[in-house]
Amino acid sequence: MPPRRPTAQDVAKLAGASRSAVSMVMNGTADGNVAPETQERIRRAAAALDYTPHPIAAGLRRQRSEMIGLVTDEAASSPFAGRMLSGASQAASDRGYLTVIADAGGPGEDTSHYIEELRRRRVDGLILATTSLRTLRAPEGLRLLPSVLANCHDEPLSLDAIMPDEYRGGREATEHLVSLGHRRITWIGGGDDVDARPLRIRGFQQALSAAGLPPGEVVPAGWDINDGFTAALPLFSAGPDRRPDAVFCANDRVAAGALLAARTAGLAVPGDVSIMGYDDQRHLAEATVPGLTTMALPHEEIGRVAANRVVDRIEGGGPSVPAGAAPQAVLLQCRLVVRGTTGPRLPGA
Repeated sequence: MPPRRPTAQDVAKLAGASRSAVSMVMNGTADGNVAPETQERIRRAAAALDYTPHPIAAGLRRQRSEMIGLVTDEAASSPFAGRMLSGASQAASDRGYLTVIADAGGPGEDTSHYIEELRRRRVDGLILATTSLRTLRAPEGLRLLPSVLANCHDEPLSLDAIMPDEYRGGREATEHLVSLGHRRITWIGGGDDVDARPLRIRGFQQALSAAGLPPGEVVPAGWDINDGFTAALPLFSAGPDRRPDAVFCANDRVAAGALLAARTAGLAVPGDVSIMGYDDQRHLAEATVPGLTTMALPHEEIGRVAANRVVDRIEGGGPSVPAGAAPQAVLLQCRLVVRGTTGPRLPGA
């Protein structure tokens, strides 16, 4: 038989205090109600017995489970989901909440079932997160508890949405290439299935315009290494007066394919051409030779901000969006990570 868990009554007996006094000390409501010396005896007795209040019983008294449900797609397989989940879990833990995670299994999967199951288990709030930025239809269950969207948004906006600033990221990545002296910059890759692509391209074109340069060529392709290789090889095989002196790739996998294409075409990176990625998929971006310059998505920060906003709503006793307030789209800055695939434009290039 496992040892019996010490109870508040055991603490009261050892401290020579009442059960109600122990409860007030453990709940942080003793000041003004319990004499300081009695509080100290109770704390010493609790430490001696290794007593902690039972979380379920404490939650029932406060009418809270102190749990947040987090529903996501591809939580187990995405290289980015782990960062978002880690940020949310740590932020929730710092404020006394446990994060319960449900993996819906893939983009576009119906999350309503998981949301209803978490509500049935009495979570205090919900986060619906996606591993790539997209527009979705928020399940109705989200509006019945304090809830936030992470890396996604509904349209029209009905819930707070915490997202990366993809437009600004595209602009800042292009500004980095322009600052190195590159003037012929081509965009490669990305499909229309991800909302981030047009925002990144808009930032790309805006930065070129601001620098007094003509619009950059946009070469359609997918999101994987082979897509980047197939799209970049004809560009790099053109003569030096026609090939781009820098390429901005839709993500790191496309950039890895472009790097292989540059080697196949006999070009030095970054001597003959600079290559910019996006996402900072670290196991890939840090492993290429040279290391890949890229834009880091703020997944961990998205998780932290989302969890803190849900806890704020829970402890404020209000709904997902307070009465009279408009839902907010919170845009978090992506971060330029300079490694080895970008460098100055060669004189005379």
